[in-house]
Amino acid sequence: MNKAEFWIARPTHYWMMNTPFDPSFGYGKTYESAGLDGLLLFDTQNLSPEVYVSLAAVAKETTTLKLGTGVTNPRTRHAAVTASAMATLNAVSQGRAYLGVGRGDSALAHIGYVPTGVAEFEQYVEQLGAYLRGDAVMFPMDSDIETLKLGDHPEASRLTWIEGAQPVPIGVAATGPKVIEIAATKADRIDLQLGANAERLAWGLQIARDARARVGLGAVAASAYINMVVADDAEQAWQMAVGAITSQSRFSAMHGKVIGPASDSTAQTLSKIHTAYDMNQHGLHDPGLVTSEFAHQFGIYGPPGYCIDRLSELTELGIDRFILAGAPDLDHPDTHVVELAQRFVDEVLPEFK
Repeated sequence: MNKAEFWIARPTHYWMMNTPFDPSFGYGKTYESAGLDGLLLFDTQNLSPEVYVSLAAVAKETTTLKLGTGVTNPRTRHAAVTASAMATLNAVSQGRAYLGVGRGDSALAHIGYVPTGVAEFEQYVEQLGAYLRGDAVMFPMDSDIETLKLGDHPEASRLTWIEGAQPVPIGVAATGPKVIEIAATKADRIDLQLGANAERLAWGLQIARDARARVGLGAVAASAYINMVVADDAEQAWQMAVGAITSQSRFSAMHGKVIGPASDSTAQTLSKIHTAYDMNQHGLHDPGLVTSEFAHQFGIYGPPGYCIDRLSELTELGIDRFILAGAPDLDHPDTHVVELAQRFVDEVLPEFK
């Protein structure tokens, strides 16, 4: 049996379930005690509490749980700000920080913007790496610092305090070929958002491996964002997760064009989801388009043995980390949901440790 890490991308409880914000951040200890390897929090300022304050608070409540963004983006966070915040988190957590970055989604939609362009995103990932190494980053072409007529000023941007700090790994959430290549060549890890279908993940991994080979790099470190519900009734299980299925599958047709290998029926559903998706209900929206066949392409739903087999198939491809997004949560107010999450902890997780 191949080993794998399991991280949770924590649902944005406070708006999805109309529950009040809990400033205790005790959920981190819950995940750590359950044996999960890491926690990612969404950087979506209109829908969730401030991500870096939250991560620092969780760091103080835990000792081994790895902590990161799932994901932050270039538009709402300047690269210097992101790098400084993450390097600080890494120090506070004694080396447990992980910088997950993507082109942006709900964080941008709720301030009126579309995802960052690919070229700008690539530059952003490069700048993050430079800042975290303590290297200088050139000012942008539209820099106007000269107009202040100061006696002197910096000629470039650098985190002057970071020397000797522990490195922070950068992971890129990727779906399309161009961003997969950026992740493979500019970051430490690729976090594939292609669902749980082996053919689709193999397609993404091959693009990443080819990109690394072209620049003389070795094996790729690859994660997969997946949704999973461990339950005896597979049909009931995926229907519980339909909002998450819709939200996550939408990345495969973000701009209306279907990305990656897909059957005709899957491609048609992806296109319809893109057109119908309501960002006002992000993570909850069910446009009535998800079928059982489609659900099993983008998630894993069924009894423990079935889930173990599906996960094992993906580890054989080269996935060594699973990011559970929208899955039943141990910190959920509904006891039935907690029971399903506990089945994963008790009956699936030990098989990969």
